Amino acid sequence: MSGVPTHETGEVGSGLAAEVLRDLLATRWSCRAFRPTAVPRNEIEAILDIARRTPSWCNTQPWHLHITEGDATGRLRDALRARVASGADVRPDVEFPRAYEGVYRERRRESGWQLYDSLGIDRDDRVGSARQTLRNFDFFDAPHVAVLTTEEALGTYGAVDCGLFVQSFLLAAHSRGVAAIPQAALATQAPLLREHLGLPADRQVLLGISFGYADVDHPVNGYRTHRQSVDEVATFVGGGRLG
Repeated sequence: MSGVPTHETGEVGSGLAAEVLRDLLATRWSCRAFRPTAVPRNEIEAILDIARRTPSWCNTQPWHLHITEGDATGRLRDALRARVASGADVRPDVEFPRAYEGVYRERRRESGWQLYDSLGIDRDDRVGSARQTLRNFDFFDAPHVAVLTTEEALGTYGAVDCGLFVQSFLLAAHSRGVAAIPQAALATQAPLLREHLGLPADRQVLLGISFGYADVDHPVNGYRTHRQSVDEVATFVGGGRLG
């Protein structure tokens, strides 16, 4: 029947479409070691063509990316490295979390230990951990970084919409064999990014996304973080469990 989604077509409502989405979410990971090979412009545009379909409040579509290519990536990397090495203050446009407490602290610590263990960094090695933190500003050697901004006047919900866009970008990249990592660390140097990229004053820097092709043999790319169970994710109110 014309227009009816089927398992074979993978259209919305089919079991195949759900499995594809589940597989993308289950297999995507944050890459922290990239090969130098650039992603062709047409591949980047294909990723953006998927991500641009992200929903937003009142269809405002508040996101915008400044994406580096070629020497531009190196120039931004050098500028960030120099600024951080000079002891520049942390100055994000959007306030960072005030604290990580309880289960959030536990999850953050577990993820950090997994990272350090993969690299052979002892938990008391402050020098080693600081060195790895600085790798954020090298973009983990990625050939591209996308700096995401939103309109300041749209406030929290503009940022929420941009969060949806980040997810779409990450999944679209993964679906095309491109690795990526969203980095809040880059937003700590929002003034430099604004100056370097010529951003308007009314655009808030939210984060950067470093992307390229993964160095799959690097040990830092070998671990995976865990996720909550379905029972931990949601609380059902009213009704009852069918069975």
